Amino acid sequence: MRKHEFTDEFDSFDSTPRGRMRRVRFDDDPQPQRTGRLTEAEKARLARVRDDAYTAAEELPDGADRWSTWGDSDQGPHPRPDWLITDLAAADTELGVLKTGKEADVFVIERAVPDGLRCLLAAKRYRSGEHRMFHRDAGYLEGRRMRRSREMRAMANRSAFGRNLIAEQWAVAEFAALSRLWSIGAPVPYPVQRDGTEILLEFLRDEEDQAAPRLAQLRPERDELRELWEQLVAGLELFAVVGLTHGDLSAYNTLVHDGHLMLIDLPQVVDLIANPRGPEFLARDVANISGWFRSRGLPEDVADPATLTARLLVTAGID
Repeated sequence: MRKHEFTDEFDSFDSTPRGRMRRVRFDDDPQPQRTGRLTEAEKARLARVRDDAYTAAEELPDGADRWSTWGDSDQGPHPRPDWLITDLAAADTELGVLKTGKEADVFVIERAVPDGLRCLLAAKRYRSGEHRMFHRDAGYLEGRRMRRSREMRAMANRSAFGRNLIAEQWAVAEFAALSRLWSIGAPVPYPVQRDGTEILLEFLRDEEDQAAPRLAQLRPERDELRELWEQLVAGLELFAVVGLTHGDLSAYNTLVHDGHLMLIDLPQVVDLIANPRGPEFLARDVANISGWFRSRGLPEDVADPATLTARLLVTAGID
């Protein structure tokens, strides 16, 4: 597991004997700005797409789809990884689809400086407002409050404007949670940047640039199974330290990268304190993932969901 020093944004502790980290509420996270039916960030992103379309093809490197959007985006936390390309002269090339889903699609992007360094990124793009999306979002959105009643009404009524707000709010929430979690060494991919409803992430891959396998695809031996379980418990404890639970945890949104278990797909991350159903979501997360481990042969007394749930609630400060 990576070891990172806490950054100034995330490293404040309270004065209680337990010394728990003071958590940042979702209410404190950046809020989408908007006028009309589209958020301002989405308008800006679409304007850049149009500008790119009018840019002469020969001005971009051969095969590239756009210039790097790094300078126009919310950027990931420090310390930034050595592999990350932040040069504004870099260009992005879309290499193909990695995953499709009901709420978002994920693409592989190569960001490269002409005749220079390159890195591979996963581009997660939330679907636009005209699509049916987030059919189970009501429970997750509890505790994530927009600051204007008009916006809350639009989201509740699922108008076109409201669906666009929801899409960007999920992107904002996922990026903020990943930034917070990565900064304390939790097993999540590095969040590179957020631009409207697109998030660029570290692409977890092997030496041949093949995506890391999902936990559900693996059949680990008993010793490896126990090691992965211990890694999972440690990761969930770090989530609980900052008062979060994944919200939709399963063996399908858990990767194994170079022997390390990594948690992905966090738009539905739940604040255990602000969301009145927080403990319920935590218990469901633990039940889902511990059930997979037991089905692969981990003893029930080791992967006992009730015991782990109680332990994580105490870690989160919920007695």
